Amino acid sequence: MHALARLLPCLLTAAFAAAQVHYFEDGRPWTQRAGSGPDRVVEGWFYNLGVTGIRVELVEAAPTHLVVRHVFDGSPAAKKVQVGDRIVGAGGKRFKTPHQNGYGMEVFGPKGPILDFAGALEQALGKKGKGKLTLRLERGAQEVDAQLRLPTKHSDYGPNYPNGCAKSARLLSHMLDWLAEQQRDDGSFGSPPDNLFAPLAMLSSGKSQYKKAVERAAKFHARSTHSKDHSSLINWRYVSAGIFLAEYYLATKASWVKPELQEIYDFLAFSQYMRREQINPKAYESHPDAIPTKPGQKEGGWGHNPGHEGYGPIAMITGQAALTFALLKRCGIDVDEGRATAAYDFLARGTGRNGYVWYGDEAAGHDKYADMGRTGAAGIACWMSPWKGDYAERALQHARIIGEHPESFPDTHGSPTMGMAFAALAANVDKKSFRRLMDANRWWFTLSRCADDGTFYYQPNRDNAGYGGDSRRKPTAVVALIFSITQRNLAITGKDYK
Repeated sequence: MHALARLLPCLLTAAFAAAQVHYFEDGRPWTQRAGSGPDRVVEGWFYNLGVTGIRVELVEAAPTHLVVRHVFDGSPAAKKVQVGDRIVGAGGKRFKTPHQNGYGMEVFGPKGPILDFAGALEQALGKKGKGKLTLRLERGAQEVDAQLRLPTKHSDYGPNYPNGCAKSARLLSHMLDWLAEQQRDDGSFGSPPDNLFAPLAMLSSGKSQYKKAVERAAKFHARSTHSKDHSSLINWRYVSAGIFLAEYYLATKASWVKPELQEIYDFLAFSQYMRREQINPKAYESHPDAIPTKPGQKEGGWGHNPGHEGYGPIAMITGQAALTFALLKRCGIDVDEGRATAAYDFLARGTGRNGYVWYGDEAAGHDKYADMGRTGAAGIACWMSPWKGDYAERALQHARIIGEHPESFPDTHGSPTMGMAFAALAANVDKKSFRRLMDANRWWFTLSRCADDGTFYYQPNRDNAGYGGDSRRKPTAVVALIFSITQRNLAITGKDYK
């Protein structure tokens, strides 16, 4: 893993043979299945084509075609589009541009049939389209047209969506209701990102019908965090708990939360890598290239687990931990400024002059960029910093690089949807950057919305990782949070609790 992390800067400008996602000779990602959840009936991990109910595969030998692999029963495409059909045009226009390669500065974005289809779908959903979408299909040796009738009650996104957008507001209401139904008996939703973004979106709504669900989520985080903990891959859980419980405390001032925040701080202070004595002896054998060789290297950061194990501290968790420290300070927790400064210094070492944050505490290059999740986590952490320094300037720099290169938004390392949430939060620091981010990714919000009208879908990505039973839960939670950002009902979205 560490070797891969070191190699990736060299690949940022390389063009791969694959299309918008990396697909392999063994059939991945198309052969991956959800196993549970609403997508368990689908035969693989395919692109969702919005509310049509169609899932498609990208085929290298047919670069201007979308090959139909699943059609949901009861959807607009049911009984009109068949598995095996090749979509060669939409909205009266034939696809001409080949699939664009999926990961790297020269090839980020949905250029090709995916983008063309999204444009036709948007037009059909708008007032002029009246819900009518014509698809040109290759079916065997023939070409046929399929006329789809789409639901028009939501129309299209407004020019400044999600702000002042009726469609965004209606979809947000549906998403929050659906997320509330997904909550488990113990108050959780699934993985740490699920347990952060789902209740955070409901808290941001301020609506009374979600009050009990939000409180149950808060108590789940309280029960599952302690000053001392030796679980595995644990830091992800503690930063998620810290961010959510801090926002919950700021919103409710519930007295029982304060001791829980102190426990989270105590654990994160213990978990932060600050000295060589914290290096796990096993790391010298398993990841010798990751052992720090210079004074201060990797200090101030967090990895998957406490101290330094495996390849050590990484920027994505460190950004979230720095944000947690900033929020805990705002809640009245006595946060050691030296530890906070060390975390921000770690992020600064990993930032290029253009504002892009690389994997660890070394910059990828001052004119390089890739996925923006780490940059987003660092950006919102800097923006929320209560300490004196150049944090506001750094936050703006992070926001602007996200706005300058919004095309990698849905293709983040590790957990793309988690990266999307933090990139959007950081971009919101600068209005122009947020607008560019949302405008450039209308296609994603159009195609990821499912035919059930209440969920969004996890599209294939450069990692081809993490597809499972939460194929809709995690992206729906993230989209709900993103659509809530402009309401400014959380500290991290601009609410002033002073």
